[in-house]
Amino acid sequence: MKEPVVNLELAKEHGLTEEEFGWICERLGRIPTFTELGIFSVMWSEHCSYKNSIALLKTLPRSGGRLLVGAGEENAGLVDIGDGLAIAFKIESHNHPSAVEPYQGAATGVGGILRDIFTMGARPIASLNSLRFGSLDDARTRYLFEGVVKGIGDYGNCFGVPTVAGEVYFDDSYRTNPLVNAMAIGLVDTNHVASATAHGQGNPVMIVGSSTGRDGIHGATFASEEISKKSEAKRPSVQVGDPFTEKLLLEATLEIIKQGLIVGIQDMGAAGISCSTSEMSAKGKSGMIINLDKVPLREEGMSAYEIMLSESQERMLVVVKKGNEEKVKEIFSKWDLHCEIIGEVTEDQKLIILYQGEKKAEIVPNDLVLGGAAPVYIRDTKEPAYLDHTKHFDLKSIPEPDSIAEAFEKIFSSPNIASKKWVYEQYDSMVRTNTIVGPGSDAAVLYIKGTTKAIASKTDCNGRYVYLNPKEGTKIAVAESARNVVCSGAVPLAITNCLNFGNPYKPEMYWTFKKAIEGMGEACKFFNTPVTGGNVSFYNESPDVAVYPTPVIGMVGLIDKLENVTTAEFKQNGDLIYLLGEDYEEIGGSEYLKEIHGLVTGEIPRIDLQAEKDLHKLLLELIDSGLIKSAHDVSDGGILTALAESCIINREKMIGAKVKIHIKTREDLTFFSESQSRVIISISPDNKEKFEKTASRSFTPFICLGETGGSSLNINDQYDFVLSLLSHLYYRSIKNKMNHSIG
Repeated sequence: MKEPVVNLELAKEHGLTEEEFGWICERLGRIPTFTELGIFSVMWSEHCSYKNSIALLKTLPRSGGRLLVGAGEENAGLVDIGDGLAIAFKIESHNHPSAVEPYQGAATGVGGILRDIFTMGARPIASLNSLRFGSLDDARTRYLFEGVVKGIGDYGNCFGVPTVAGEVYFDDSYRTNPLVNAMAIGLVDTNHVASATAHGQGNPVMIVGSSTGRDGIHGATFASEEISKKSEAKRPSVQVGDPFTEKLLLEATLEIIKQGLIVGIQDMGAAGISCSTSEMSAKGKSGMIINLDKVPLREEGMSAYEIMLSESQERMLVVVKKGNEEKVKEIFSKWDLHCEIIGEVTEDQKLIILYQGEKKAEIVPNDLVLGGAAPVYIRDTKEPAYLDHTKHFDLKSIPEPDSIAEAFEKIFSSPNIASKKWVYEQYDSMVRTNTIVGPGSDAAVLYIKGTTKAIASKTDCNGRYVYLNPKEGTKIAVAESARNVVCSGAVPLAITNCLNFGNPYKPEMYWTFKKAIEGMGEACKFFNTPVTGGNVSFYNESPDVAVYPTPVIGMVGLIDKLENVTTAEFKQNGDLIYLLGEDYEEIGGSEYLKEIHGLVTGEIPRIDLQAEKDLHKLLLELIDSGLIKSAHDVSDGGILTALAESCIINREKMIGAKVKIHIKTREDLTFFSESQSRVIISISPDNKEKFEKTASRSFTPFICLGETGGSSLNINDQYDFVLSLLSHLYYRSIKNKMNHSIG
């Protein structure tokens, strides 16, 4: 195949700027070859280089606590949980691929994040996700939603990892650009942690796993541009996954790591061979000579450019300790996988690519990578004009609804509040038998076999809050994710994040991003939950609209004693119900305001980090003392929603409640307020004195609301919601909209 002439015009077609093309020519001392241009274009894309975000990301707390590796140092974060064990976890986006090919886009997002976990030497034990779509009244949205959920379910179920938690939100801002964020958690022996590095003159470089095809070429650059009508033509940029091959790859990978046969290993995700060769070389301060003739191909006539940029799935790059080549080949042969030596490590810090008797590329790896010579930008910022209106909006001017009961029923059945059972019933949440608490509760809880411990994990973010106040909204995302794992009985340990934003070249968007990072940094430092790493996904917008800024937080917490595992549902009749925390009648950005009044405006609920931390301390003390039967945080939809969920989450044993809620000024403002740092708990009447004595010593206000029992949720002797009706509204809402037959 005749290669095109490399010039500025071709460089721009590859997503590079004139200035960047000039830098490339300067570093090489010549015009790049076509293959080199392709390598630079993917490695300097936003998706791989983080060129518009890294300067701000470095301000986050990236070490400390129980972290074993700093943020970004390895394929995933690593947190010590004692007993010689660590948790590896990470979250990443697959938004753009899912917008044009929802099934494969979502499936390969799951596959990619799982590989990041097991290249650390960790066996994946759980999968989570965070999803955003447009309105379910839209046929295109239903198509995307169904495809994404099926892709996540099929890949995870076939691979054999339980999908245990997640969140799904619906809003018109995500109509053409859904967000598909996949998170995975793995367990590793701290003596067998692998690194993504290459060093040692003459050590062989192997490609293992699937063969290489043309799928996914320029997937990284595709993820670094806005969705448009042209995106449909980019289906070749969407990879194709094979979970059965990945399962084999998992077992073979863990075997070579455990036997100590390798120097380093890295997944071939975005930018394929280009990324893994350059990043591993740069980390090990070494070079590589790679012969592409040795790469197993599944398509004829592939060029060096295509091989280097292919994002075919289920592949790894492995640097083997010299002398262990045959042992490694034997292991991969046993698992019926490709394992070919394609090059070797050198000491001259150059990446040399050979193909069909020609030198196709010669680049210094450090010139390509994040933290090396890749571009770093700090963009202009400007506060969005709409905020001047929204933050001064008088929320008291909102009229009271004609019927509180009808308003609540509409909110409780809205897709953002209603049960996501239609989604998680398509996932196997119990495979591997580690799952103690699965989907539908505040957080997932997973047993660590052979110990008395469990881990809790949750993804969280309210995009409306971040849209209305980026800094405080992101603080709330961190606080709520922490609150959810605390409600499950866990001490928050660390976070991973997936930062979904629009075009960073727009000053208003970059201002929003900057403020969100500030809020995340403040909250994580306060809770001592360092950032282990994650993913930035820019350009989440179409010609019509940008998505709400959505910095998704993936939180992991540790439960030291299994008896401390706590769930949200009321346990038996006659228990006392308490509210921990205080209400301030805050409805800015609330589900009530959007669902009943069609507005996204106002000042969002305030977040007092000290009050939040005090709540966590009290709640963990109460749980550890065995004084709490259930705990459920008050968030989207307000206190009525939290109470109703506690009544019906256990469908086999629904338990009603009779409560009195003090109305400060107006019923709607009290009932649907989303004030933060609040939790609904239930206790045995026998523990009333002990509970109140313990709670009185804390800084967290508390009040007895009433008691459990009956077949309805009774509020102030004025509103009576029959549990069977609440269950119907909650569990059938999404199913009815999807017209699906899943029970």
